[in-house]
Amino acid sequence: MAESGRQPPSDSLEETPPTTHNFMIPKKEINTVPDMGKWKRSQAYADYIGFILTLNEGVKGKKLTCEYKVSEAINKLVALLNILDRWIDETPPMDQPSRFGNKAFRTWYAKLDQEAENLVATVVPSHLAAAVPEVALYLKESVGNPTRIDYGTGHEAAFAAFLCCLCKIGVLRVDDQMAIVFKVFNRYLEVMRKLQKTYRMEPAGSQGVWGLDDFQFLPFIWGSSQLIEHPCLEPRHFVDEKAVNENHKDYMFLECILFITEMKTGPFAEHSNQLWNISAVPSWSKVNQGLIRMYKAECLEKFPVIQHFKFGSLLPIQPVMSS
Repeated sequence: MAESGRQPPSDSLEETPPTTHNFMIPKKEINTVPDMGKWKRSQAYADYIGFILTLNEGVKGKKLTCEYKVSEAINKLVALLNILDRWIDETPPMDQPSRFGNKAFRTWYAKLDQEAENLVATVVPSHLAAAVPEVALYLKESVGNPTRIDYGTGHEAAFAAFLCCLCKIGVLRVDDQMAIVFKVFNRYLEVMRKLQKTYRMEPAGSQGVWGLDDFQFLPFIWGSSQLIEHPCLEPRHFVDEKAVNENHKDYMFLECILFITEMKTGPFAEHSNQLWNISAVPSWSKVNQGLIRMYKAECLEKFPVIQHFKFGSLLPIQPVMSS
């Protein structure tokens, strides 16, 4: 899709499909373990990982509180997430015998299922209305599973795919990079944490204490990039309560750590062993590189996660076109 002179991966943030583009409702393509090869060779995989890495570069060394451009599309996406947040307030958890998986989540989800296309239509200009059903599917897939009342990195990946699709149709642009992570994705995280807390959602496909985190992965990647070359905060500091309390509003990684310590009891080394190990890595750039490798291995190359990923015209299952 990119002309030969363009440098990947930045092109993953600025492709506008032709007006004659045939949008489609994304569907499952990875049904058996051998299908995983098809995914790794796909245009979807190349574009998805390109998008993640482009944003990783875009936020390097930057605080959440720094100055950056905020476009109309970014503000509309935040407004959309604010609506999802309000619906949580309007849908209190039910009294039920089991502590986990509150069934009120299904009521909340049904509202999103019904309204997703209308919500996405507020963000997408009318001349691209044909893209709405395709893009909205990723939003619906990004908030957890209503049957199992669980949430995991596959749902998080669907939200990144949703944002990637908005870039591909030109709603979001290259100069929106910082706002995509700091405003939109950060707001998404806040809403997901509220869902996880309110409805006591189960972690999807969690590796328990051996996983990085029960629910998220991307904020650790982008959050470690933010901290690269930091004058005083080193990886060893994120297990220090004082350092976290003083800096979490500036750094996504520390926000994640704060949420974990709010949700879990006992020694950090026991409930979050992988993160504890990471705190011994000497530099943030090493942490960042290691997390990208781990994300590919533990999320993007795991059948239980990727079997749920949906492919359409914007994130196609077709193999990468060699330029």
